[in-house]
Parts: sequence; structure tokens; C-alpha cells
Amino acid sequence: MLPLNIITLMKLCITAFTFCLAVCLLTIPVLASLQSEVTSVSGIQVQGTNHYYVSNRLPLEPSRLVSLPVGSIQPKGWLLEMLTRERNGLAGHLGEISVWLQKTDNAWLSKDGEGQYGWEEVPYWLRGYIQLAYILNDSHMISESHTWIEGVLNSQRLDGDFGPNIKFENDGSRDFWANMLMMFALETYYDHTHDKRVITLLENYFKYQLSVPDKIFLTHYWQKMRGGDNLYSVYWLYNRTGNPMLLELATKIHRCTANWEMKGTLPNWHNVNIAECFREPAMHYLQTHNNTELEATYADFKEVRKRYGQVPGGMFGSDENCRVGYSDPRQAVETCGMVEQMFSDEILMEITGDPMWMDNCEDVAFNSLPAAFMEDMKALRYLTAPNMVISDSKNHAPGIGNKGPFLTMNPFSSRCCQHNHSMGWPYFSKYLWYATSNDGLCVGAYSENEVTAKVGNGATVRIVEITHYPFEDTINFAVHVSQPVAFPLYLRVPGWCKAALVSINGVAHSVDANPDSFICINRLWSEKDAVVMTLPMQISTRTWTENKNSVTIDYGPLSFSLNIGENYKKVDTKSTIMHDSRYQKNANPLLWPSYDIFPTTSWNYAIELKNSKLAFAPQVEKRAWPTNNYPFSASNAPLRLMAHGKLIADWTIDKYELCDVLPQSPVKTLAPDESLVLIPMGAARLRISAFPTTTLK
Repeated sequence: MLPLNIITLMKLCITAFTFCLAVCLLTIPVLASLQSEVTSVSGIQVQGTNHYYVSNRLPLEPSRLVSLPVGSIQPKGWLLEMLTRERNGLAGHLGEISVWLQKTDNAWLSKDGEGQYGWEEVPYWLRGYIQLAYILNDSHMISESHTWIEGVLNSQRLDGDFGPNIKFENDGSRDFWANMLMMFALETYYDHTHDKRVITLLENYFKYQLSVPDKIFLTHYWQKMRGGDNLYSVYWLYNRTGNPMLLELATKIHRCTANWEMKGTLPNWHNVNIAECFREPAMHYLQTHNNTELEATYADFKEVRKRYGQVPGGMFGSDENCRVGYSDPRQAVETCGMVEQMFSDEILMEITGDPMWMDNCEDVAFNSLPAAFMEDMKALRYLTAPNMVISDSKNHAPGIGNKGPFLTMNPFSSRCCQHNHSMGWPYFSKYLWYATSNDGLCVGAYSENEVTAKVGNGATVRIVEITHYPFEDTINFAVHVSQPVAFPLYLRVPGWCKAALVSINGVAHSVDANPDSFICINRLWSEKDAVVMTLPMQISTRTWTENKNSVTIDYGPLSFSLNIGENYKKVDTKSTIMHDSRYQKNANPLLWPSYDIFPTTSWNYAIELKNSKLAFAPQVEKRAWPTNNYPFSASNAPLRLMAHGKLIADWTIDKYELCDVLPQSPVKTLAPDESLVLIPMGAARLRISAFPTTTLK
């Protein structure tokens, strides 16, 4: 028989062992939660309702993604430089130039809606300007924005209408178009200030719209095409108030808007209308849950690109209006069309959770939009084309489908693009991140920034993203939290990327992520957790079969153009404006010069192929990052490709003083092989981006 003290000791040991075992068993789930679950998902699915950001109310389709309030994302790096140049350039100073932004006799500042100036120009400019003001926290710009917002808030009349009182002469119907634009600015203002007067104004205005008979609602061209912008704001308000009247109005708006669900065609071929309006069926789908409406938006996108979009840069060749027989890459697109396409892509990413929309947004943002401006962003051109070797103030019609000086860089010109361009980069910044339905975060587009948001159990997380993307393939994320918090983080895998890599705190995670998918990291995040996303870039080519078998050379998300020598010639700003442009009496053209750009080197080259592939693999030259943080410069671009080609002597400037249409590839030429320098398409104000080819024997 064991002594009592030994028995007691054994019991104590058993008790201690049992306690330790229980602690270990209880700790296993905690330890497991500290591990990262890294998976690949094809798209963002609905997994509840976000608890911290305004999402779709029933009966609307549940939100897959939710945009964050302005100010949640602080751009850094090259994107901050773009925004700063925009502030210091035309967008930030347009109030000193444009007669339409003149405060004297402006209907947007009038209680009765009367005034000499007052249509789309103020809200076109203001919706980007106010975003820019809040992002940069610029007190002067915020004050200027609020002057216009106060004018709008004070303009509501007894019937609920607000803003300029514009009616069509032939039938007396109301022109609602400009108000559609102003509501975007009001929504940004509300998200920043929570001023309840915005809610009151919109509620009364939408009651007024509902009272207007169908036969005189959304009449005439612009508003008939663009009713989807009105629809967007109705859903915005419904998600904040739940007023069922708004769903009735949404049905009416869709009923009275042009039919963007036509099979195999579009109701209109104006380039900005297409870029802006094709999203309308997808927005109405939120209410009807009818997949055919969602499919119609995809079909519209594909239809215009099938006919006129056999070009690089994410857009399509239309000039102002698409024309049958004019689909060569020398056909251009309005700067308005670029920023509207980006906005549509950003909204559709939110609605569908489909990463292909952000692929297209990045394509436009990186390859098309930067070249529409002078580097200091103090002048822009109305039309920009993928193949464009002269940019001047001459009339190039009918080669270009516009009569007048539509290719010159002019800050006083282009009544629409001059004002509307302001939203491009601020909205791109706003949609770098989204909140998810399961209280996580999702990367929309990649660029250096900091995001601060509520996630998981309501904790605030700050994620610092450091990268030179799209010029480099590595994106670093540093997570900052005051205490551990669990939430999912979705990282978009672009459609061009075939082997995305991810590591967490230095540990690589194997995940087989397809192009156009997401890598989802579910984890209990702690202070200073680090994620590295690598998107390996490779040289690839795209062949445009409908455009004479021409070829574009890509490297990751960037398309490349021939480095053409550029001669910038100052021209008189006032004498080279478009017919409907107007400027203030005190606007000084000497402070706002205009430029024609002419080539100083040969541009008419074919790329050499062998067995349908590049005969000589282009070499990637990685150069020092520009000290001014501006990479969209022909001289300072941090990436160049060294390629080979041959001169095509009979591909010349044509009778319209444009580069002639592409010759059919392959082209026969006896010219010698030459080394060519290619630069990012977005850095080339003059460019050949869709090349003819010649066969190397």
C-alpha cells in the first residue's frame, strides 16, 4: 500500500495533467486561427451584409463589394503625383478659365435656377474637383467646392426641382441631364460631411421626378441615353433611407431610358454615351435580379469592342461617334470617354465582383488616359488614338470624324472634356479598395496608398501598400492594427498574370490562382503583419485580326508604343479652341499655353515575326525610378523595351494629315532590320501602339 503522501502527489499530478490537456485542447482552435487560410476564388461572392459601410438594402441584390467613403484611401507615390499635378494644373484652376464656371450669372448659384451659365460643365468639373479636394485635404479647394454645394442646396424650389431650370423649347419638357451629374458631387459631399440637407434635397427631388408624366420624362438625346446616372443616385438614396417610393422611381427611370439591352447592336454609337451608359442594365439588375440585364451590359461591352475595339488601351476607335468602316487604330476616343469608361468599370466591379472590370479600368488608366494630357496636366486634347503621329490644331476630317482643331493640346478648349476630365484620377483613387460583404477588404486596382477601414469585429485596420506597379511586379502590404482582428483580405489577380505569388511574414504560400481571380487570405491579423504579392510580368503580344493582323506588344498591364521623337510647338490658345469653347475675359492664355506636337523621327515601322511569333524577343530595360515620381514621360519612363523592326516606306501621312490606315500584315519590305525603342503607351503623346508586321525568313 502506497503512503498517503505519495497518493496525494499522484492525484495532484493527474489533476495537473488533466488541466494541461484541457488547456491544450482549448488552445488548438486559437492556434489554428493564427494560421493563414490562403485560397483562390474566381470572383467575390455574397457572404452576408457589411456591418460598417452602406450596402444594398433588400429587395436590391446584396452587395458583393462596397465602396469606401472618400478619405478612407490616401494615394501615395505616382498616383499622388498625378493628383497633385491635376490640382496644380487645369482641373484645379479651371474656375479661373472656363466661362461656364464663372460665378456671376450662374444658374447653379441661383435660387430660381435662372442664369446665363448653367448646364453640365459645373457638375462635370465639380464631381471630380470635390473628390480631389477631400483626398488632398486642400482647404482652398474644399471651400471652393462647398460654395457650389451650398448654391445647389439653396436652389431647391417648392415643387422639389433644383439647379438650372432648363426646358426644351419644342415640348416644354425638363432637361434632367445636368442634375444627374450634380448628384454625384452631392453624394461625395454627404459621405464626407453627413449633411442631412443632401438627403432632404434628394428625397424632394425624386418625389418631383416621380410626379412627371412618362411622356415628358427623360425626353431628348442626352438624358434619354444617360438615364442610368439618375438611376445610380436613386439607389444611393434608397440604401440610406429605405423609402419604397424610390424603387418605383427606379422602375420609371429604366422604362424611360434608351434601351441598352438591344441584341447585337447599341441604341447609340457616341463614344461617351457608350462608355457611360452600357452599365445601366447591370444597375437595374440590382432591383429585378434578372440576369439577362446583367448579361446585356457584358454584351454591350463586347459588341463595341468587336466592331471598333480591335486596339490597345482599353477603349475603342470611334472619334466622337463610331462610324462603319472607321475602326483603324488611328481612330480616337474622347478624354471624356476614357474617364467615363473607368467609372463604369469601377461601378461594375462593385456590382459583379468580377475582376475583369478592373483589368479594363487599369488598361485605360495606365495606357490611354495619361497621354491625353501634357505632362504638367495644364492642357489636354479632345481626342487621343492608339496610333497617333501628329497632334495639332488642323482639321483632319473626315479621317477623324470631327471638323475642327480636335487633336491639339489646349486648356481653353473642349467644352465637355475640359470639365469632365477632373474625375478620372480621383475616382480611380476612390476605388483602389472595396469593403466586402463579409467585413473584409478587397483590392480593386493596385497603386501605392494607405487605406483605413473597419473590418471583422469592428476594429480599425490601416494597410500601407508600397509599390511601383504597374512598372514593377511586387506589391507590399503592411498591416497595422491596435489588437489582433480576423478578416478576409482579397487580392486581385489580373487577367494577364499566369502565376501570382503571395507570402505572409516571409513565408510563401502555394496557391494555384487563375488569371482574373482573387487570392483570399483569411487570417487573425496582428500589428506589422506583412503580405507580399508578386505578379510576374512577361512580354506578350496581341494580334488584332480585324485590324489588318496588327500586333501590340505588352509587358504585364502595360502596352508599349514606338518611341517617336516629339517636337512641341506653342500655338495661340485662343485661336485654336473648338467652336463651342468659351473662356473668361480675364483668363490669360500666356499662363495656359497650347501645343501642337509633331514627329521628329520615323514612325512607320513593322515588327518582325517568325512563325507567327516575335522574331527577336524584346529586351526589358529597367531604368531608375523618376525622382519627380512621374513615370508617364517619354524621357523618364522607368521601363523600355528594345525591339526590332523594319521601315515601311509606303506607309505614310495621308491626305488628311494623319498616319495612313494600317497596311495588311504581313507586309513585304526590303528595308534593313533596325533596333527600336518602345516606351509605355501612356507615356507616348505621339505613338504607334498597333504595329503592322513583316515576316523574317
